[in-house]
Parts: sequence; C-alpha cells; structure tokens
Amino acid sequence: MTFAFKDLPEIDLTKLNAIAKQAGAEILTVYNLSSENMKVTQKEDQSPLTVADSLSHDVIFKSLSALTPHIPIISEEGKDIPYGTRKNWEYFWCVDPLDGTKEFIKHNGEFTVNIALIYKNTPVLGIIYVPVTGELYYGGINIGSWKETPDGVIKQLHAEVNSVNWTAVGSRSHASPEETAILSQYPVTETITAGSSLKFCLIAEGKAHIYYRHGPTMEWDTAAGQAIAVFSGATMTTPDGESFMYNKVSLLNGGFLCKVK
Repeated sequence: MTFAFKDLPEIDLTKLNAIAKQAGAEILTVYNLSSENMKVTQKEDQSPLTVADSLSHDVIFKSLSALTPHIPIISEEGKDIPYGTRKNWEYFWCVDPLDGTKEFIKHNGEFTVNIALIYKNTPVLGIIYVPVTGELYYGGINIGSWKETPDGVIKQLHAEVNSVNWTAVGSRSHASPEETAILSQYPVTETITAGSSLKFCLIAEGKAHIYYRHGPTMEWDTAAGQAIAVFSGATMTTPDGESFMYNKVSLLNGGFLCKVK
C-alpha cells in the first residue's frame, strides 16, 4: 500500500511501517534488560529518558530522512526547531520515538512508537507500533485506518458510532477532576485505562468511545493517534469543539476530546 496526498510523492507504507517496527525492536533490546541495568535520566522538564528513547529516535530519524528527504522531522528526542523555521512548512513528520516512557519503566508493556505526517497543521497519516505485542496501527486520509497483527493479518478499523453505552478510556499515569466533569456529559457506563497512544487505538477499533485529556501533552504524543482515530470515523477537537491544531508556536498541547461521532 502506498500513501499520496496533495503534491506529495508517494510514500511506501510498507517501508514506513517497517521503520516503526525496527524502532520497536531497538526499544525491546533495552526493555528486556533487568531493572538494575536500565539507566533512567531526567530531562529538563523532569520527564524520564532512557537509552531506548534515543535508540528509537536514531533509527526513525535516519530512516525517515532516507525515505523522504524532502520532509522535515520533529521528534521528541530531536533538536528544538524554532517556530521561525518551521512556520512555513507544508509537511513535516511528527515523531515520538517512545511514547509512554513511564509505562516502559514500569514494565507493563503499554508504550508505543508514534510516527505522524502533518499537512498544514493537521495529521493526515499516523503509525503506531506496540513493541511488546507486535501490533501495528496505521491510518491516513483516503486509506482509512487499519490494524496489523504479528502474524500478518490486516483488518480495517471502524470506530463504534452507534453504541448506546459508552466506554471511556483514560490515562494510566495521568488523571484529573476535569475528566469526570466532561465525561458526565456523555452516556459513559464504563471506564478503562491504557498507557501512551494506545487510548486512540482503542477508540479506532471500537473498544472505547471517548478519551478526554485535560493535562498537558506534546504534539508528538497525539498526532499519530489522532490520525488513526479520525480516519476510523471518530473526531478529535479541543474541549470547546475547535479544530485541534499542530505546528503551533509552542508544541505544547492544550486539552482535547477524542470521541465517536
């Protein structure tokens, strides 16, 4: 399968998915170490950083640069790129080499590799790979959203839009009182938790119906998940219903609401 969109040369999705899988394999080389041998440092914002983050970043940055040299890259573990440089970008890759580092450190398996293509402030393609399970999710404009299992079975994803009773999915490591207030406005009868961008995947495959996040995230935390959820039939907006935008002056996100229509 290939992906093409608005003056963009065709991108081989098989090669793109392989990049995510290769990054996931690098992550597992660290994940499989004992806790005593897993070195964890703190970034300036006090969020955790492991060698796995850096290994995954290196694989993705090098491979994307070779596959699509005409498209710039923003990565959580990359260098800061001033807004003055990126404000005129038509396309760019938005990458989180290891989303869910806290879950990675806890060894619960709920971490992902996130790769998204942004076109004029909106995700048009997203890839999420789950290294521990080998599950691959991807979605894009004109192609819909899909899930590939480790044994190679591929199925199209459809958000469950006709459910009377909704399942809310929330963060395993982040929660807020605001979440309760927002969810009370919808027919939520069950709440489940999941780490990293897996919450978007659950909505895309019909296992959850709504995900509200009040606390801060970065653009690379949400871009791939937004694409997969939206192209499965869900929506993603600000809590006020406005478009959720990317390549802002600050890459810090505000609150958002991802839900079925």
